Amino acid sequence: MNIIVCAKQVLDPETPVSGFVINEESVLIESRLGNPPVLNGFDENAVEAALRIKDANNAEITVVSIGNNFVMDVMKKPISMGADNLVLVQGPEFENLDPISTARALYESIKQIGLPDLIICGRQASDWDNSQVPLILAELLDYNCLTLAQGITLEANTIKVERVIPDGYQILESSLPALVTVSNELGEPRYPTLRGIMSASKKDPQIFSYNDLDVNLDQDKNSFTETKLSIPEREQDCEFIQGVDDEESGRLLAMKLREDGLI
Repeated sequence: MNIIVCAKQVLDPETPVSGFVINEESVLIESRLGNPPVLNGFDENAVEAALRIKDANNAEITVVSIGNNFVMDVMKKPISMGADNLVLVQGPEFENLDPISTARALYESIKQIGLPDLIICGRQASDWDNSQVPLILAELLDYNCLTLAQGITLEANTIKVERVIPDGYQILESSLPALVTVSNELGEPRYPTLRGIMSASKKDPQIFSYNDLDVNLDQDKNSFTETKLSIPEREQDCEFIQGVDDEESGRLLAMKLREDGLI
């Protein structure tokens, strides 16, 4: 079985607000402290899902990423976790792509690599949280798309997915090939082993440039436009309820909440 995992290098979502700045001209977020990027967390869940399948079946895992200025220590993490191959589609043409263009670049890259039996993606990327690329990619490939998986099992040529819903989960079933998006309910990704880290350091990724792909990134140029980006403003109105002792403070608090219609 051939599995492709789509992964993205992103700004560390743990970066405090003071650690980045919004470029209003380009409508982009830029790191103020020069913090290194990380692998998107949901994509690590996707790698873990692929590795669990590999543990139980004879499978080869190829990780594919679109972008530019990749940090190798970041992008080789899936290899150190146990993935087999890494393909980087890089160049200035692939910086800050909209979801449709990203999906088209992935589509053309995957055709170059060879159509897999299964594609696994994270449910969304932590930079824009659009959750659009996997769905568009599935449409381009004409693959069945099963979203928000917390568990994946394979039986012959059939895939079963536990899909996360607000009050439990659904069981979805599809024939292969298919595309699955994975949620963090799948569980924590495994840690890279020392042997895996050493192996990853010796393994070079396969590099694709814009000229290697039969893709026109200008065809959807005006289909998705960011017009404004800002940090949400938060307003806090705090009122202290004080009594002579804890009992009176509790009584006054209950009266205030009742007056405001909160209880």
